[in-house]
Amino acid sequence: MQIILLEKVVNLGNLGEVVKVKDGYARNFLIPQKMARRATTSAIAEFEAKRAELEKAAAAKLAAAQAQGEKLNGMTVTVSQKAGVDGRLFGSVTNFDIAEALTKAGFAVEKAAVRLPTGPLKTTGEFPVSVALHTDVIAEVTVAVVGEAA
Repeated sequence: MQIILLEKVVNLGNLGEVVKVKDGYARNFLIPQKMARRATTSAIAEFEAKRAELEKAAAAKLAAAQAQGEKLNGMTVTVSQKAGVDGRLFGSVTNFDIAEALTKAGFAVEKAAVRLPTGPLKTTGEFPVSVALHTDVIAEVTVAVVGEAA
């Protein structure tokens, strides 16, 4: 299916590009998330009319993400979880827990933006975590997992 991108999509293209993707990807993800539209002649003409407005909105979104990324870079977030004597957690610290801790610290972060490269954290200690605020802005945060007495 041919679609026109309404914003930058990772591994696909930039704003305004007409790309060919699988039907399910377009129908089930890109179009409902308002990241793309079907590339009909009328949709392309409508996009060209709104292009400057969409580019301005995309630039504002990027600037806001960069500003938040500057504040977030190098920050340490503490998450407490019940742990045994050996430092292993009863359960794990997931991207939801980290996003919740960042939100309490004053940064509005969705759980999908928190990237855990090795999966959920299952021991106490400090771990580096990436937070993708925008396709071009990735902040590095340190998560300190502290054990509570069981």
